[in-house]
Amino acid sequence: MAVPVWALLGFAAWTVAVLLFPVGIYRWSRILTGRASIRSFRADVVEGEDWYKRAMRAHANCIENLPVFAAIVLILHIAEITSATVDALAGMILGARIVQSLIHLSFVQTNTVVSVRFTFFLAQIVGFLWLIAIIVVEGR
Repeated sequence: MAVPVWALLGFAAWTVAVLLFPVGIYRWSRILTGRASIRSFRADVVEGEDWYKRAMRAHANCIENLPVFAAIVLILHIAEITSATVDALAGMILGARIVQSLIHLSFVQTNTVVSVRFTFFLAQIVGFLWLIAIIVVEGR
């Protein structure tokens, strides 16, 4: 498989991991110990400890960006566009996503922490735009 396809698989796996571990562990530990019923986790109201709210938001961030990355990788694959730059950008996007999520999950969100987290989000956006530019130029 091409590097961008592997990076997309990694992005999807990371999205599942963020759901299963911080979010899933919180929910199932509360359900299995009787502190919450299985129906008490409403989608329209985020309740719980601050780190749990951050985990929910980190998962939502992954979900919001996964289809964008998937569309770009799909077009790269269909157009058979490959290069060291494409591979590096795909890897950078995955790495920036993981670091952004870890910052979101691990730290109270001060101005400094949010600024650092935003830097990794911006790296992903730059990577997306760069890959789109490559597709436009090479896809002709």
